[in-house]
Amino acid sequence: MTAVDDRLSADLVRELEPVAARELERHLSTAKEWFPHQYVPWGQGRDFDGEYAGEAWAEEQSPVDGVARTALVVNLLTEDNLPSYHRALSDVVGRDSAWGEWVHRWTAEEGRHGIAMRDYLTVTRSVDPVALERERMDHMGRGFASNAERNVLTTMAYVSFQELATRISHRNTGRHTDDPGCDRLLARIAADENLHMLFYRNVMLAAFEIDPDASMEAVLEIAEDFAMPGNEVEGFTRRSLTIALAGIYDLRIHHDEVLAPVLRAWNVWDRTDFGPAGEAARERLATFMAGLDATAARFEDKRAARAARAAAR
Repeated sequence: MTAVDDRLSADLVRELEPVAARELERHLSTAKEWFPHQYVPWGQGRDFDGEYAGEAWAEEQSPVDGVARTALVVNLLTEDNLPSYHRALSDVVGRDSAWGEWVHRWTAEEGRHGIAMRDYLTVTRSVDPVALERERMDHMGRGFASNAERNVLTTMAYVSFQELATRISHRNTGRHTDDPGCDRLLARIAADENLHMLFYRNVMLAAFEIDPDASMEAVLEIAEDFAMPGNEVEGFTRRSLTIALAGIYDLRIHHDEVLAPVLRAWNVWDRTDFGPAGEAARERLATFMAGLDATAARFEDKRAARAARAAAR
């Protein structure tokens, strides 16, 4: 567990505020305005059963396969829990100064993702809207709670990894759907997630300069126990396996495309400013990464063997 207490966390929030202000300005100058309604093929829409006595959803109406539906639902349910994420973030960094402006801007942009995805999936009848709404109610009722002790360092470390993971998950899901419209929408959402990742990653890099040891301990804590914010979704483990077997998001991607590049951006492996606590945390992180790499390789071997058996049948 990181040794950062509430008082030190508050001090770090204040010390990092100029960095947050700079990153907010960069984000606002880089982010492109876009409109969800322009990404939805409204002409494909027709009435459902219920108040308008239309046609109930049936699986054969979906233009995407079962794996894509699984990934799309998990991704959307993850976006749906935004109120809990907003609260968790604002509780740590506050609602004042550049931090507050960033939290509200980030929330608005993330909210747009859920709006666009739900409209697209409903209009195209890609997923069962009744099941989706029931799951939304259940998932949001569970809320969101991080496994880590919440302070500015663990929060910035977590969202740095999480935003990149979400970007990759959306992008790969879009490709898997083999639906050009869905792919286009998820690529647009992924571009937002990348900009969000850059904000958090750069703030965390500044935190390393302020308190290298505490930052390193926070990164270790998050990396060892990382879980996507959608892990409270019913059947998440089973669904995650389906997504992993399809190569949409698996341990290899998590190691190679999420953890490793962010750790390089923070110069974790080459820093020379750690004290004993930071050095110990770095050594433990190296051991963890090696173990994750080995586990990812075993999963890839099993997946390849499974595919070979399926092809032989």
